[in-house]
Amino acid sequence: MNKPRIVVIGSSNTDMIVRLDRLPRPGETLLGGKFFTAAGGKGANQAVAAARAGGAVTLVAKVGRDLFGDQAVRGFEADGIDVSLVSRDAREPSGVALISVAAGGENSIAVASGANARLSPADIRRARPMIAGADVLLAQLETPLAGVNAAIQWAAAHGVRAILNPAPAQPLPDALLHRVSILTPNETEAELLTGVSITDDASAARAADRLRARGVGTVIITLGARGAWVANAAGQQRIAGFKVKPVDTTGAGDVFNGSLAVALGEGQPLLDAVRWAGAAAAVSVTKQGAQPSAPSRRAIEALLRRGSP
Repeated sequence: MNKPRIVVIGSSNTDMIVRLDRLPRPGETLLGGKFFTAAGGKGANQAVAAARAGGAVTLVAKVGRDLFGDQAVRGFEADGIDVSLVSRDAREPSGVALISVAAGGENSIAVASGANARLSPADIRRARPMIAGADVLLAQLETPLAGVNAAIQWAAAHGVRAILNPAPAQPLPDALLHRVSILTPNETEAELLTGVSITDDASAARAADRLRARGVGTVIITLGARGAWVANAAGQQRIAGFKVKPVDTTGAGDVFNGSLAVALGEGQPLLDAVRWAGAAAAVSVTKQGAQPSAPSRRAIEALLRRGSP
């Protein structure tokens, strides 16, 4: 089987991570435990996840002319990602994320965007041939919206399925949402976009209805350990999550999105693809870091073989 062609538009960061017993309150200083760094950034995380899940991935991103940028590009190449559209910016440093991780796996993240903030529509124009020939375009919101919009518009014009992970959340124009094939917010992002606080399946359905009313064909709201809520013209339902012992939830949503792109690019039915992506995300939370935790295809299939969640 040929690998599905996935183009990812997005950010690349170096994550600086401190493990704590709990997350600090505002104004509070906590003495933490282990400190480590890991490759991150939502776009890069999703590209790595897609590559390890079996996709032929091209990443469109911008990094600085610095050590972090060098390390990022070497990491992408090691995962077999096409880096011909990863450009180097002489004016801004590579992006950095400061991450605190609590003992139960929950995290808080602050990002200095750096070169990510300079990914522009001009960079997207250079990527047009790759986007037009892709099976799936995948984008997030850690790079400027103008570039994301240009990429999704080009994908729509060429009949390419476009997945938008609206993270970090921000208001989005209906003109963009009309061109999105699949929108994948988490509960917090869905609440920002709809005003609906998601506490159960009924509230997830209300939020999904509001997003679909704005033009999105398919809405997938990720619900952490509870799985994902899927809504489209065929109906709505929750795909249950997998029971695992979480170590670090950093990057789990990115693994879900990258793996979802691969499954859909392979032609898996939507609900099967969501379950596949859920298994990938579940494997990822059992390990530390964002990109380091992205599982291989073999690890995803092993969890799926263990039976229904």
